[in-house]
Amino acid sequence: MIPAIQTTALRKTYKPPSAGRKAPAIAAPPEIVALDGLDLQINQGELFGLLGPNGAGKTTTIGILTTRVRPTSGTAVVAGANVSSDPTEVRRRIGVMPQRPNPDRGLNVVENLIYHATYFGVPRGEARRRALALLDRLGLADKRDAKVDTLSGGQQQRLMIARALSHEPEILFLDEPSVGLDPQARLDLWEVLRSMHSEGRTIIMTTHYMEEADQLCDRIAIMDRGKLLALDTPGVLKSRAPGGTLIELMLDRPADDLAEGVRAIGGVSRVETRGTTLRVFSEEGGRVISALIEIADAHRAAVRDIHIAEPSLETLFVSMTGRKLG
Repeated sequence: MIPAIQTTALRKTYKPPSAGRKAPAIAAPPEIVALDGLDLQINQGELFGLLGPNGAGKTTTIGILTTRVRPTSGTAVVAGANVSSDPTEVRRRIGVMPQRPNPDRGLNVVENLIYHATYFGVPRGEARRRALALLDRLGLADKRDAKVDTLSGGQQQRLMIARALSHEPEILFLDEPSVGLDPQARLDLWEVLRSMHSEGRTIIMTTHYMEEADQLCDRIAIMDRGKLLALDTPGVLKSRAPGGTLIELMLDRPADDLAEGVRAIGGVSRVETRGTTLRVFSEEGGRVISALIEIADAHRAAVRDIHIAEPSLETLFVSMTGRKLG
């Protein structure tokens, strides 16, 4: 089966902000590498998650795959079309839901869908039929004549999915689809995505919610600093989470001073420090916290905050990137 998406050695660099300006004869600053040789294959019918902290390269990746960003080198083929040599055909074959809803606020709900579909060459009668069917499916049938500003946040997100689907694309891209939604609206959106996925539609999504990726995605790619760090099913990725429970202590002084003493605590399998943050992976769960606080007291380090996370995608993510997702 031909992959839905295939990238090979995909790279994107940017000139630094000072590049091109007149300046004294000094060495040019290094280029900014946003994407560094990405090899990625996404299968047809997959619901695929792309995770990474700010600056990881996921936004650049999605930008290239949706033809908004031109790669510096490498290749990317989406739904059988090359993003560099045939971007118009790529755009015909994909639907894109942006992170922030951007409907035409001068049109009502159904008019937004009709206008979008006709832009892609769908005859107006067929565009209206599709629009009404999508609104019914996404629970917006009673809002078809409403102005978009009267919709709730969750309803606007569903409208954006309907718009992205109105020209019947092969692949759907969702950029942070549930950001800003309340818990119930988020769960409602999950059911919509599960329904579309069950029909075999290929969906690629970025998200800042670990639970969302865990619950919805067939496979997840973890990126950081332009590189692919891990790619597998949520279950396999969670099994790779190191050392059991993650305990983070935020201190008022550099955490390096405590590291040696913490490593000697029974049940501690791994210790990391980053500035004033001490990260401890423990096979004993939270039972080592009292010992950690005793060592902090002995070094006259005040504990400002404590965060505990059971083995999960979050603990794997932190161990690989040194940063939290949100």
